[in-house]
Amino acid sequence: MDIDAWIWWLIGAVGLGIPLVLTAMPEFGMFSVGAVAGAVTAALGFGVVPQVLVFVVVSVALIAVVRPIAARHRGGGPGIATGIDALKGRQAVVLERVDGNGGRIKLAGEIWSARTLDTGQTFEPGEQVDVVDIDGATAVVM
Repeated sequence: MDIDAWIWWLIGAVGLGIPLVLTAMPEFGMFSVGAVAGAVTAALGFGVVPQVLVFVVVSVALIAVVRPIAARHRGGGPGIATGIDALKGRQAVVLERVDGNGGRIKLAGEIWSARTLDTGQTFEPGEQVDVVDIDGATAVVM
């Protein structure tokens, strides 16, 4: 049984698509698209050399163009702080005296237990404090 070249290219495209699914490496998908382009070239009646050249050119072009675009989107630019990371650096108002042993503050509209960073320091109700860290459910302030 003699199988046409374009069928071999499609088998190669499927073969390259399997590692794409298993490893989530987009490069395999780009090689798979290159193999489909090789299959189209073979179906149009071109020889082996043009088929391989089309496969290489399409694959390399996709890697050169798509990969940097995907990397930019994956990086996403500066991250947005969420959760307790978003609370660090914010200001709070002292509700109950805060010292090295504890106290209460109002932070981001919620009441938090707090303690000072420096154990010898104290803050009285109404004072503004800066949150430097979150230790469990306790804000560390200064």
